[in-house]
Amino acid sequence: MHLIKSFINSILFYLLVIVIVVIAVFPFYYAIITSFKTGTALFEVDYWIRDFSFQNYIAALSSGEFPRNILNSVFIATVTVGLSLLLAVTASYALARVRFRGRGLLLIAILAVSMFPQIAVLAGLFELIRFIGIYNTPWGLILSYTIFTLPFTVWVLTTFMRDLPIEIEEAAIVDGATPWQIISKVFLPLMWPALVTTGLLAFIGAWNEFLFALTFTSTNSERTVPVAIAMLSGATQYETPWGIIMAASVMVTIPLVILVLIFQRKIVAGLTAGGVKG
Repeated sequence: MHLIKSFINSILFYLLVIVIVVIAVFPFYYAIITSFKTGTALFEVDYWIRDFSFQNYIAALSSGEFPRNILNSVFIATVTVGLSLLLAVTASYALARVRFRGRGLLLIAILAVSMFPQIAVLAGLFELIRFIGIYNTPWGLILSYTIFTLPFTVWVLTTFMRDLPIEIEEAAIVDGATPWQIISKVFLPLMWPALVTTGLLAFIGAWNEFLFALTFTSTNSERTVPVAIAMLSGATQYETPWGIIMAASVMVTIPLVILVLIFQRKIVAGLTAGGVKG
């Protein structure tokens, strides 16, 4: 009886896993199928790839400034991650290791900042970017993305660094290490799972962001891929742009999938450590 119950539980578990995987993967799978369709085939419901036509991919790459938009997104997301991790590592060291009055309140305030919706600060941030003179440049987007990425990265890295053994830091201090040497040579090798997790999530957030990219850019050459894909529906000469939009979406999604697959073990380790130690 116990074996039958265990067998039924196993079947139900794997059925649930299959349902979750199908729900999560099917939209991307169907986008891939649609990206190979042309003409009236776009409006036919198929669950298998019947024809391999790269016309949509060629049209997407030749539509306006789309290759330039991809490079813009790569540059902006990469610089955002670099700045966020650099500032977050130093800030998390101060919040986790240095004792000062109001440290807990400051950490709560940092977390509260991340709860503000983008639309709430859009007007003020727009005026700030115009005043600085970085409107319609990659630096305007980098500034806005860094502002919204920092609270999350600081919070995760602080909770991770707080539970690192204090004896390691004390031994480094005895050996004459400076605070920066402690951060760069002692803590960073131990924080790779958390750094990869926060860095990848920050990269995905900057890569997929739409509202700021639409508001803070005005020319096609400075736009990022989410805005460029939205503009494809009105900026192309083809009668049915849905296949082109799907092809463009697949092209900008595949790099994220590859990154997640490469760093999946460190992502799980970082999220687990942050959840348990926080």
